[in-house]
Amino acid sequence: FPTRRSSDLECMYMLTEYKIVYAGGEGEIVEKKSRFIATVVPVETEEEALAFIESMRKKYWNATHNCFAYAIGERQEILRCSDDGEPSGTAGKPMLDVLIGEELHNVAVVVTRYFGGTLLGTGGLVRAYASATQAGLSASKIITKRFGFKLKITTDYTGLGKIQYILGEKKIKTLDSEYTDQVVLYTLIPNEMLDEIKEEVTEGTAGRAVMEVGEELWYGEVDGELKILE
Repeated sequence: FPTRRSSDLECMYMLTEYKIVYAGGEGEIVEKKSRFIATVVPVETEEEALAFIESMRKKYWNATHNCFAYAIGERQEILRCSDDGEPSGTAGKPMLDVLIGEELHNVAVVVTRYFGGTLLGTGGLVRAYASATQAGLSASKIITKRFGFKLKITTDYTGLGKIQYILGEKKIKTLDSEYTDQVVLYTLIPNEMLDEIKEEVTEGTAGRAVMEVGEELWYGEVDGELKILE
């Protein structure tokens, strides 16, 4: 592994974990015969969000409204929404409130409405657009994106059980393993736990385990498996 560590100053100002939409989805609700179709996608930039919104407008060109909201950035630096002709504050804002409330980053949602002939009123619209957004999120795959390091642990078979116990206690999964005359475990360790894990493994194996800290990266757990993220 090449070894690289962020400076303490950089770590002070960066988030080490936040929630993202790993895979988008689509949810739908019906309220007094009006259909509300929520489409959720992950986005990295405002340009991507705007392109997605435009594609939804083309896909649902005959809809009554295509309202949107998006939250972009590690600290949700970019927050935008639109009522697209619905009464002010009854569509885009409730949708954005859901994204903020769920603490989601780098996500965009469009809620498409096909009017069913019955007016919902201000409160009804707010509830419908918020509920549709929740339905879209429920159909999506949401994960926690974490900042950490690759850690290669080499040990003899005597120390393996202790290391597995330590990792299990910390809920840290292995990426890969090799079993020959020695055991090599490859793991991803959250930034804030690296020193703690190294100390416990060293103590638990009486210094017999060899640890190599590799590259820093973002990762997440998807369907029970660790995935390295961009």
